Amino acid sequence: MAKKQDEIYVSALKEIIDFKFDEPVVSVFPDMIQRSVPGYSTLISSIGILAGRYAQDNTRCYDLGCSLGAVSLSIRQRIMAIGCEIVAVDNSSEMIAQGQLLLERESKHALATPIKMVCADIEEVDINNASVVVLNFTLQFIAVEERLALIERIYNSLTPGGVLILSEKLAFDEQIKSDFMIDAHHDFKRDNGYSDLEISQKRAALEKVMISETLTCHKQRLSDAGFGFSSVWFQCFNFTSIIAIK
Repeated sequence: MAKKQDEIYVSALKEIIDFKFDEPVVSVFPDMIQRSVPGYSTLISSIGILAGRYAQDNTRCYDLGCSLGAVSLSIRQRIMAIGCEIVAVDNSSEMIAQGQLLLERESKHALATPIKMVCADIEEVDINNASVVVLNFTLQFIAVEERLALIERIYNSLTPGGVLILSEKLAFDEQIKSDFMIDAHHDFKRDNGYSDLEISQKRAALEKVMISETLTCHKQRLSDAGFGFSSVWFQCFNFTSIIAIK
């Protein structure tokens, strides 16, 4: 399937509505995410490598907020654990429907780890017997006051030695650092063909629905939830990924 170019914000809009993962976004999502998140391809493949290291026999790997299932496919390509199941969850029915089509087009192997795609709220879906849980740019769309409860639930669902991989767009306490990271990210988007109008309008659409936090805040929450170890393993500009081990 040819990748459709993201032109959602290319023209001036009379009203900027809050960003949501509806059909127009789903139809251009692969292009949007590649042009918006620096290092995205490296991040996805590396999550698969990490999952390959930590996935345990007869457990589940959860991709929470899976969008079209890129993380799930990366995990499936790399894990060697026996008897595993990958559970990919998203609350966008459009994402799940399109992700299921993409999954069905993938070459099938009799020994391939099965992927189950589920349309559900990640705050309500059952999580159990997990050795790997991934929140790839998902927590930032959850209400701040509800984030600790979700991380605690994930921690309690993990087997000993299990991991949470948490990718987020960061905020920064220091204004000079914040300005630098935002400017660098905007330069990245311009280099990928986005205009200043597109950058501005998308930023306005995301303002109320995607709340970024500092790295200190994320690491403290992981500690509060019970994780004894967490570390940044990836960062490009203001996008980072953390691994936390139970």
